[in-house]
Amino acid sequence: MNVRTQTKARNQAKPAAGDEPAVRLVDALDIDVEAEDKQRGGVQSLARAFGIMEEIARSRDGISLAELSKRVGLHNSTTFHLVRTMVSLGYIRQIKDGKRYRIGRPLFALAASALDEIEMVSLATPVLEDLSRETGESGHFAVRMGDTVVVIARTAGPGAFQLTDRVGVVRPAHCTALGKVMLAALRPDQLDRFLARAELTPTTPKSITDVGALKQDLDEVRRSGMAFDDGEFNPEVRCVAVPVKDFTGQVMGAIGISGPIWRLSIQALQSRAQIVQAAARRLSSEFGHVE
Repeated sequence: MNVRTQTKARNQAKPAAGDEPAVRLVDALDIDVEAEDKQRGGVQSLARAFGIMEEIARSRDGISLAELSKRVGLHNSTTFHLVRTMVSLGYIRQIKDGKRYRIGRPLFALAASALDEIEMVSLATPVLEDLSRETGESGHFAVRMGDTVVVIARTAGPGAFQLTDRVGVVRPAHCTALGKVMLAALRPDQLDRFLARAELTPTTPKSITDVGALKQDLDEVRRSGMAFDDGEFNPEVRCVAVPVKDFTGQVMGAIGISGPIWRLSIQALQSRAQIVQAAARRLSSEFGHVE
């Protein structure tokens, strides 16, 4: 091969000076498009995963894969792969029958971390302020603490002779309206264990100290959706309370009003019950509950 032939071969093998940057630009564009597609797919998968978890959280008794797919509008296979991933991570758990799914414990831990006492107080206080203004009575929001209840937020009404209970006060569950709401929300086995270990100590002559009578009272709480305290903890005070629910539909606390017995008859409490229930729905929605 002579010098001219070698030069020609080299020129044919080497891309033209203007061609090389063009090839690199196309490659870069392909990479950008691919990255954008992956990002879009990742966002879509996240949106689908959260949609699935929200639907499962609304189903207290669990939900089947077929029903879940129908509710979120996805193909069964797509739903299955997303659910399987979340099951492996613990955010969704499979019920023993193998056909239904429920929210896993890690989500409860995350929710508990996000919704700490300070956050609950900040959400409850405006609701209680409106409740006290509408009813003229003291408003209370309490959560369960072991076998007792603790008031974590309270407000005073505009009227005279308001109760002066401080925030953080602990009350027995069996003889307070707030406590009865939370006892009524327990599963039968949980309630039986509570009754086996708790002492139904009377604090007034009206306190319920008989297990059978308390169970009957709690049946009525479940039926009516509200609990009353007719001088059972303090002989001079009457109360009404209703449940507050979280994003899973579980009872997480109770909200109520209380006042002196000479101003609040049982009939007066009943007439204000709808206002308290509206406040409970509002506060429940703040905690993520969907009716």
